[in-house]
Amino acid sequence: MEWTRGRILGRGSTATVCSAMCHNSNEILAVKSSEIHRSEFLQREAKILSSLNSPYVIGYRGSETKIESNGVVTYNLLMEYAPYGTLTDAAKKNGGRLEEAMIVKYTREILRGLEYIHSKGIAHCDVKGSNVVVAEKGEAKLADFGCAKRVGSEAVTGTPAFMAPEVARGEKQGSESDIWAVGCTVIEMATGSPPWTEASSREDPVSVLYRVGYSGETPELPCLLTEEAKDFLKMCFKREAKERWTATQLLNHPFLIGKPDIEPVLGSGLVSSSPTSVTDQTFWRSVEDEIVEEEAVDLQDESRNLDRLNLWAFHLERIGRLRCVGGLDGPRWDMEGGDWVTVRVSCEGTMISGSLT
Repeated sequence: MEWTRGRILGRGSTATVCSAMCHNSNEILAVKSSEIHRSEFLQREAKILSSLNSPYVIGYRGSETKIESNGVVTYNLLMEYAPYGTLTDAAKKNGGRLEEAMIVKYTREILRGLEYIHSKGIAHCDVKGSNVVVAEKGEAKLADFGCAKRVGSEAVTGTPAFMAPEVARGEKQGSESDIWAVGCTVIEMATGSPPWTEASSREDPVSVLYRVGYSGETPELPCLLTEEAKDFLKMCFKREAKERWTATQLLNHPFLIGKPDIEPVLGSGLVSSSPTSVTDQTFWRSVEDEIVEEEAVDLQDESRNLDRLNLWAFHLERIGRLRCVGGLDGPRWDMEGGDWVTVRVSCEGTMISGSLT
């Protein structure tokens, strides 16, 4: 697949996410890139994504290894582009929290995604608002499968505030752990903050992990939620993993069943994932921004030849003439506070790195 890298959407500790355009289809994609020697999780993510096909899971478009213009070898994962950012972004745009009707819609879609991957023997292992994206038609899709694994694998990964007790103790991690994280994500959508926020503000991540794993407590249920929503959360927050409801059972809980999907308010001025031609205004403007600002960060495409540069110049000049209305900006996937850094625990239970988000 031939593609051109666009603007940077976000950076993590080991990877960079950019927009990209496929030359054959004109589809705007997201490309997640990492230096080859740091790409273990990205390669695992590509392997898992390539085996999945669901409207509630971010779409896989391909992967490849490239030698960049600076000689660095990178691994690139090409995925469906979600123009409206993440559920965390959606809450921020809505004043910090989502209305319960929207929580119902997104929770239903998250569970449909989990029901599908669990049926394939895969656990996501890091469900949270910033790892669920809002796609072109407003549907929520599971994304960021860097921590995902086959059920039964011994390694334990994830984000402390969203970890189930058995994960915090380093015992096991599977589909039941994803269900606990769904409950945490509902709290995040309802309040704008992850559970255990008060504790995390005064305790270090290890102390919070100990509290989650050994205190016997469950996250506080937001008082603003209905009784149906609170009962739903109680089914997610069973401290014994085997007592938690499955994704299929939760999809039939009164909190979700029989309630119509509502149309999300998506806002305007975001890049469409299906541009009508290679003269798509916002994409090519983002390429222009990269060139003008000389950001060519470690991941510029070496294969750009003179003909393509001339083609870019033509489109940029034309877009400059056609541009009448400003304000078309891509989604902000800023990773504040190190949100991309997750706790990773070895098979022996030793913490390798972590950040409480």
